[in-house]
Amino acid sequence: MSSRASQHERNHGFTRSAVVIIGAGVSGICMAIDLLRRTPTRNIIILEKGSRVGGTWADNQYPGAACDVRSSLYSFSFEQRSTWTEEFPRQEELLAYLTDVAQKHGLYRYIRFNSTVQEARWDDTQLQWKVQVALTGAKDSEFQEAYEITTDFLVSAIGQLNVPSYPEIPGLHDFTGKLMHSARWDWSYDFADKRVAVIGNGATAVQIVPELAKTASHVTVHQRTPNWIYVRGNKPVSALQQFLLTYVPPIRWCKRAMIMQIREWSHTPVTNAESGHAHQVQKWTLARMRSHLPDKPDLWEALTPKYSLGCKRVLFCDDYYRTLNMSHVDLETRPIQRITATGIQTEGGGDQDYDLIVLASGFRSLEFLHSIRIYGTHGRPLEDIWKGGATAYRGVVAEGLPNFGMLYGPNTNLGHNSIILMIEAQSKYLSTLVGAVVEAKQKGQSLALQPRPEVVREYNKRIQARLANTSFADPSCRSWYKTEDGRITNNWPGSAVEYQKEMSRLQWTDYLVEGSGAKVVEKKKAVYIGRVQEELPVSTATLVLGLVLAAGGWYLRRTGWRW
Repeated sequence: MSSRASQHERNHGFTRSAVVIIGAGVSGICMAIDLLRRTPTRNIIILEKGSRVGGTWADNQYPGAACDVRSSLYSFSFEQRSTWTEEFPRQEELLAYLTDVAQKHGLYRYIRFNSTVQEARWDDTQLQWKVQVALTGAKDSEFQEAYEITTDFLVSAIGQLNVPSYPEIPGLHDFTGKLMHSARWDWSYDFADKRVAVIGNGATAVQIVPELAKTASHVTVHQRTPNWIYVRGNKPVSALQQFLLTYVPPIRWCKRAMIMQIREWSHTPVTNAESGHAHQVQKWTLARMRSHLPDKPDLWEALTPKYSLGCKRVLFCDDYYRTLNMSHVDLETRPIQRITATGIQTEGGGDQDYDLIVLASGFRSLEFLHSIRIYGTHGRPLEDIWKGGATAYRGVVAEGLPNFGMLYGPNTNLGHNSIILMIEAQSKYLSTLVGAVVEAKQKGQSLALQPRPEVVREYNKRIQARLANTSFADPSCRSWYKTEDGRITNNWPGSAVEYQKEMSRLQWTDYLVEGSGAKVVEKKKAVYIGRVQEELPVSTATLVLGLVLAAGGWYLRRTGWRW
C-alpha cells in the first residue's frame, strides 16, 4: 500500500491529472522528461499497457532483435551513453538503457503499468478529456477492472509500430505445431533441431533468420518481394573507445555528429531514385548479395528488387545473405496457398511440414491509434476525421482533437535517420502547448487548443506534393509507408534537420483557441522553442575536403613520402 501511495504521491487525485501520456516507450519517456523540464506541472500520469517501460524494445524480444541505427545516435541527446557494447545495440541493451533513463529522471512515480487505454472522449463543455482505462494485471484487476481519468491534455506516445499485423492466410489457425508472431516471441519454446518456416522477409526476418539457422535443423524463408539490404557493419565498441567516449566528451559529441551527418547524406539515395548516389548504392548492394551467395546463383534474380531504393524500408544486415547460402536454409518465393494442420501449402509446390511457423509480418502501421476509440469535438470519432488516411499538422496535432498531441504520428517516420531526432523535436513542441494549458489552469482559467482545419489541409497538401516526387511513391512496390490508394501517411519527405527547424517555432495563429484563457494566447504570435543542434558545425564540402586531405596525408605517410 505504501509503495502504491509513493508511486503516485505527486498526482493530485487518482482520477484527475493535468496531462495523461499513453505509452512508456521511447516517445513516452521523452515526453514525460520534457514536461518535467519545461512546464511547472507534476500532475502527470503515464499509462502503460505492459508491465515495464521500453515500448517496442520491451515487446520485440525475438532472436537477433537489434537496432539498425548506431547506438551513439539511437539515444536521447540529453542522455548520451558512452558504454554501449556494440555499434548497433541489441534489444536487451536498449531496454536496459531506457529503464535506466526512466529511473534517473524519476518517471516511475508517474507510471501506471498494466493499464490499457480503451477510449478517450473530449468534453466540449468542460474542455477536458475523459479517458477510459482497463487494468490488465492480475493483481491490479482484483481491486478494480476499469476506471476513468479526467485530464486537461492527452498525449499519445504509442507510435506507429505497436499492434502486430497478422497475415490473412487461409488456415492460419489450423496449424497444430507452434505458431508465433515475432513481436510476441515465446522463449519457452526451444527451436533447436526443429523445422522452421518464417513468413516475411522484412526488417525483423533478416535478424531472426540468421539466429534460427544456428540451431534449427531446417529453415525456409517465405518471401513475397525482395528488399534492398545494405551492409550494417556491426562490431563491438572497444574498452579503449568506451574510455575515450566517457572521459573526453568532445569525442563522444563528434562521433554522434558524424553518424548523424552520414545518415543525413543518405537522404538523397533513399528518396531520389534517379540520383547517382541511389544507383551507386543499388550497385553495391547487388554486388554484395551475389558475393555472399556463391553456392546459390539461382537466388540472385529472386533477391533483386524491381523497385526504387527507398520505396520500401531499406534494411541493414550483415549476415542474412550468408545465411541463405547455407545448405539447410531455403528461400521460397511461390505464393502461400494455405496453412495446413502440419505446415504450409504453396501454389504448385505441394505441402511442407514444419514444427514452428514464425510470422514476421510487421505491424498495423497505417492504422494510427487503432487500438483506442477516440472522439473529438462534438463526439466526432477519429476514424471519421481520418477517413481518407491519417493526417496531422506537423505530425503532432490533428483537426477536431483539442489539447491532444501525438509523437511519431502521421508523416514523421524517416527512411534514413534516427527517429529519436524527430521525437525530441515533437516533445519540445508539445510541451509548449501543454505549458500554455497548464498556465491557464493555474490562473483558474480554461484553455483548449486545436490546429485550424485550413492549416492542417495546407500543410498536408504541401508535404504530399513533395512525397509524390520521392521513391516512397514508386507504384511498383507495396509498403507500410502508404495506403492502398498510394497516399503516403507514414513518412516525412525531408531531412531530420529540416523537420527539427520547422518544429523549433510555434505559431499561435495556427490554432483555434477556446476557453476563458483564450485572450492571453490570442495576443501571442509565435514562440521560438529552439532545437538541439547536433549536426557538424561545418559544411558538407568542408568536411569532405578535410576527409580527403586526411586520407591523402595518411597515404603519403604510408608510402614513405618525404617533404
